[in-house]
Amino acid sequence: MGWKNAIDYLRSATRRGTESEPRQDEGLPLQARIGSLVSLQLSPLLRAGAEGSLIVLPEEEDTRILAISQLKLSMAGRVYRYYLATGDNDSEEKFLQLYVDEQGEVKEILYCTQLVRVTPETVDDQDAYTGANGHGLGDRNYSLWRGQLEEIGVDAAAIETAFGAEEAIDYRRDAGDPEAEFIPPYSGTETRLDDAAGMLGLKQQLYFMPYVRTLRDGGQEFLLVTTEVLQSVNGDARKRGIHVDFVVGIRVEQERLVIQ
Repeated sequence: MGWKNAIDYLRSATRRGTESEPRQDEGLPLQARIGSLVSLQLSPLLRAGAEGSLIVLPEEEDTRILAISQLKLSMAGRVYRYYLATGDNDSEEKFLQLYVDEQGEVKEILYCTQLVRVTPETVDDQDAYTGANGHGLGDRNYSLWRGQLEEIGVDAAAIETAFGAEEAIDYRRDAGDPEAEFIPPYSGTETRLDDAAGMLGLKQQLYFMPYVRTLRDGGQEFLLVTTEVLQSVNGDARKRGIHVDFVVGIRVEQERLVIQ
């Protein structure tokens, strides 16, 4: 995939695509492209939901890849996100996240839905969400609290199923030495293409850490915490901002997913 070209396109707001522009979304894992149709068996998601997961099932319209991004992070291998809903205009993100090893093999696929997006309002908050002072994002454990989710309007039935009689859900870090109190979060950039020619999209700096917990049936639910520092939108570097996305993910087997 021509990610260097895509970045060059996104840096220039004056370059606009025509029908003759080459596609920039070729050579992707599972032969995905912007506009590809997605068919996903829901049984792993239904099972996870019944066992206490906060995952949100896809809607009927969540069947087409609207945007594709590559996360270039301080880790081996590559991470791609195939967006079924981009999270723009105050909507919630939904995407498939693929981890591809250094040999180009797809090793993990997560179906992900945004739980909440928060904006760090102080320097201390920003430092915590980037792990700048050796704590915060990258800590060994992370907890979601019932009261927090109730305040932001998460579905009451989902909260009741997930929390039961508990006031908090505890996750453990899914990276590095499990005994280390803190490890620095992965850092890097995300370049998202919103059209096949690479003329529309965004670029942002990332601080990323995955957490995980065990559901009642022994399955796993991931909590992906990503601090995103927006650098440009459609090549316009004046578009700036910072927010933190909390995303729930459930692993799906590759044979349960068809992209065409």
